[in-house]
Amino acid sequence: MLTVVGMGPAGVQLMTPLAVEAVKQADALVGGVRHLAQFPEFGGERCPLGANIPQVLAWIQARQAQNVVVLASGDPLFYGIGTRLIAHFGRENVRVIPGVSAVQYLCAQAGIDMNDMWLTSSHGREVDFDMLASHRKAAMVTDKRCGPKAIAAELVVRGKGHCWMVIGENLAQDNERIHWLPVSAVESDYEMNTVVILDER
Repeated sequence: MLTVVGMGPAGVQLMTPLAVEAVKQADALVGGVRHLAQFPEFGGERCPLGANIPQVLAWIQARQAQNVVVLASGDPLFYGIGTRLIAHFGRENVRVIPGVSAVQYLCAQAGIDMNDMWLTSSHGREVDFDMLASHRKAAMVTDKRCGPKAIAAELVVRGKGHCWMVIGENLAQDNERIHWLPVSAVESDYEMNTVVILDER
């Protein structure tokens, strides 16, 4: 059995009881180094997950008779590893236990409803900034290559400097910070973050 578990934006505090139970029943854990570190008492096999996805898929394939749990940031099917695992192993062979996405968490903390919100990500993808600028309300999970400053610069060029950008930095961690800024004023670099862009004219 292969199970993908959403851990939420940070550690175990946002995992559902079903997700925690899946980890307890696992024979092997796959996940990023910071995710695996959340389970120091786990006695089974561990496989670090990073850019080595082909090797990880082969490692999981060799353990199909075992209970393998893959730990994912946020919600595994929101631009997450769950999509890749379903494509590789087939949806009938992958159980997904959803988690709180970074966008969902940021909106809850900032008091922003998610109605009519366009959702996207810049993780390993080329961002369609024209599409982003065409929406009144949008949210994006960012990466180091395309963070708030780069997004803001592209939006200013498209006449969206008046919009608000809500930047959730280090979400659900002790050093969490949430910034509300006009897009035209976003000039700093931010640590691990997610953004919401609001055109409230």
